[in-house]
Amino acid sequence: MSAESTELATKHVADILTLAFEHTPAHRAVVVYDTDCDLAATLAAAYRAFLKDADFVLFDVEDPDTVLRAFEPLESGDLVVLVQSTSFRLAAFRIRLELFRRGLKVLEHPHLARMLGDEPLTYIDSLAYDPSYYRVVGAALKQRIDRVATASVESGGETLVFSAGLEPAKLNVGDYRTMKNVGGQYPIGEVFTESRELDAVNGRIRIACFGDTRYRVNQPEEPITLVIERGRIIDALGSTPEFEAVLDNIRADEGEVLVRELGFGMNRAFSRTRVVSDIGTYERMCGIHLSIGAKHASYNKPGIRKRSARHHVDVFAVTESVTLDDEVVFKNGAWAVTPSSSHS
Repeated sequence: MSAESTELATKHVADILTLAFEHTPAHRAVVVYDTDCDLAATLAAAYRAFLKDADFVLFDVEDPDTVLRAFEPLESGDLVVLVQSTSFRLAAFRIRLELFRRGLKVLEHPHLARMLGDEPLTYIDSLAYDPSYYRVVGAALKQRIDRVATASVESGGETLVFSAGLEPAKLNVGDYRTMKNVGGQYPIGEVFTESRELDAVNGRIRIACFGDTRYRVNQPEEPITLVIERGRIIDALGSTPEFEAVLDNIRADEGEVLVRELGFGMNRAFSRTRVVSDIGTYERMCGIHLSIGAKHASYNKPGIRKRSARHHVDVFAVTESVTLDDEVVFKNGAWAVTPSSSHS
């Protein structure tokens, strides 16, 4: 990748660490990285340019015990960055959870090798951190979601209605000031919820992309229309073999295909026409996404046992508008809530 790309990545990394993580030279930092793809090498160079006093550990050449020993001197408030072409495996050590338990700040970039072609440039763009957008608009969306009685999504001539209100929203907007743990997977940009009553989701919605069985973003030639009754997908009009494989897997394990998460994606680097292959990255796409399958660990629902809920597959709507009660909060490809109208 070009020097300009590295320079831009360095700027975005600096903003994330300074504005979101509030990291200062008073705290130590360890960066564990690999160079198995150009994007990983570029991000490692960006962190090296900004974190001049950090310890850098090249995962490819060190054994797991050496990597783990690099974390030992760290104290609460220190920083760990993980730059991963795939996903680092350290035996039974669950990296992020263990580091959070110790009070460390953790910033993860997994599955970077899944970005193909020009997608690494889009990924770098997606790291831009604007707190006046993420924190203000995110908080305004949460306030509306938490009090809403009815929500609807207009989608390519179809409408999906959530008629029983929505669960209290959770934020992934880089604002950790009131949160126990600092950090997570980047890029960020999402406010998510689900229907208070899963049976109270009815209508149709058109999806332009979905996560396939390889955890990659699949774009059918034409959007698929999901027919949803009482929170279940009962038909998929214009479906494809790849999407039918997803539905078949869910039905085989869970008996039916539930609709759970309602995600308000905020990352303006991603759109219906600007896509990356990794589903966990594209999940932040500006617009609406849903999860299908019974698994949604953030909310408990009667009759759903976490052990038997195995599937959480993201599907991305053709989003023309989103209405919460009588207020249109998304139109023309952007969130239409502002500080002046948030009534906070």
